[in-house]
Amino acid sequence: MELTILGCNAATPRKNAQTTAQLLEIKGQLVLIDCGEGTQIQLRKLGIKFARIQHIFISHLHGDHFYGLIGLISTFRLLGRSADLHIYGPKGIKEIITLQLKLAKSWTDYKLYFHELEATTSELILDHDKFTVETLPLDHRVYTNGYLFREKIGPRKINKAMIANYGVDVSDMENLKQGKDIFLEDGTLVPNATLTNPPDETKSYAFCSDTAYKPDLAAMVEGVSCLYHEATFLDNHQDLALKTKHSTAKEAALVAADAKVGQLILGHFSSRYPDLNEFIVQANTHFSKVSLAEDGKRFVF
Repeated sequence: MELTILGCNAATPRKNAQTTAQLLEIKGQLVLIDCGEGTQIQLRKLGIKFARIQHIFISHLHGDHFYGLIGLISTFRLLGRSADLHIYGPKGIKEIITLQLKLAKSWTDYKLYFHELEATTSELILDHDKFTVETLPLDHRVYTNGYLFREKIGPRKINKAMIANYGVDVSDMENLKQGKDIFLEDGTLVPNATLTNPPDETKSYAFCSDTAYKPDLAAMVEGVSCLYHEATFLDNHQDLALKTKHSTAKEAALVAADAKVGQLILGHFSSRYPDLNEFIVQANTHFSKVSLAEDGKRFVF
């Protein structure tokens, strides 16, 4: 998996910090997570081919998380897109987007599929042949979901040396990758484990958008390879975190520690803080493997 931060600032875009948007590559597939204002400009800067994006996941209907969506949808149309586009988000997102398209008389030439979400418990919303996506119900001022992405187990790896040693026919390769034993021409049964190596370890990514501190979230993201958790405030603004239903750096770290995740990425920073390193300092009191989101920054896990 490879995660690219397109924007990580809270509320409004700044000169060098855009609002929330992320690009996640899973086994060659690209998905967009949130789509704040200016997302398509960030995609262009990174040289991303827009047509590769088949699925867009919107956490909630606050502007800094989806105001870039209508622009991106319109650009897809202008670029002559023909592939279907699937959009997952809170109930109401279809009405918002279709009204904009209707009033602008700019209906898309490709199919738009809206998957509107209302459930308050976690649910499987996408079962792709290479990965799955589940919702992570959060606690914000409006209906909000995070998303949990899990790779599916890939094919076993051919052991070329053993294949040559046993003289295995090329026609058996696909069966070997699927974990099947094979018979040689003389009738000898060769166990799959003799001829192959285990597939790569699967990775997982949890995106936790705007939310108040939610201790039970740890159980839903337990053991994930990487957790992104909003950290809008530092400790000295705990009162604002409670009032606005956001989290502090320490609270995000508590979730990461309880869940025993591989690494934690903090983001959605309030623009009131000139020095973001303090977020790492405060998070490190509970969890050590902490990084800060930054526009254009890539994480491989």
